[in-house]
Amino acid sequence: MVEHKSRGACLVVGAGDDTGSAIARAFAREGYEACVTRRPRHAEKAEKLAQSIRDTGARAHAFPSDARDEESVIELVSTVEKIIGPIEVAVFNIGANVRFGVTATTSRVYRKVWEMGCFAGFLMGREVSKVMLERGRGTILFTGASASMRGSSGFSAFAGAKHGLRALAQSMARELGPKNIHVAHVVIDGAIDSQFIRENMQGVDMAREDDRILSPQAIAENYVWLHKQPRNAWTHEIDLRPWRENW
Repeated sequence: MVEHKSRGACLVVGAGDDTGSAIARAFAREGYEACVTRRPRHAEKAEKLAQSIRDTGARAHAFPSDARDEESVIELVSTVEKIIGPIEVAVFNIGANVRFGVTATTSRVYRKVWEMGCFAGFLMGREVSKVMLERGRGTILFTGASASMRGSSGFSAFAGAKHGLRALAQSMARELGPKNIHVAHVVIDGAIDSQFIRENMQGVDMAREDDRILSPQAIAENYVWLHKQPRNAWTHEIDLRPWRENW
């Protein structure tokens, strides 16, 4: 195992089984303390991810937290700062992808999707901005989707949330960029190699499809690259898609 010198904390809000986990692992390999969060009901999965990172000799910590709850997010950021170290990178990676026809979309569904996909991003962004501004440095990365750019049939709630998240990222970048806080938005435009995708592509030769769907590890490498960019050439938005994806 390789022992890494800590370079501060990387907070990943929404460290799911695929992209979020890959992002946490990638920053841990770079020497950051991976602080992974999932909803309290998925606390065991978050701890399993953290342990798997620790098993490589890197540092990781799991924090059950409801990203939609203001007090929970305030406490999360405060706890990481106090017991782990300065948050140098914060990644918002909550998806909230659902599909309903507009007439079948209840107000409860729409509100819940907005809370997960947009409001939670605001809460994280606001809280980490406070501590980053005190130090005069930091990186905040938001995970977007095809729905960030265009609303498709059946995705009124998801597109509304992702459009809102993109606007949030733009506003934060313009406000915080001149203060040495790098804010970037990543549009994930295509299917991601995950258990869900593979289960729903039964009968398809996945060995032939591997380079036609997004690799979580390749996505994560782009997040690390964004963080490492020199401040005289920052990127605010990138889009990632497989080479065969129509766009």
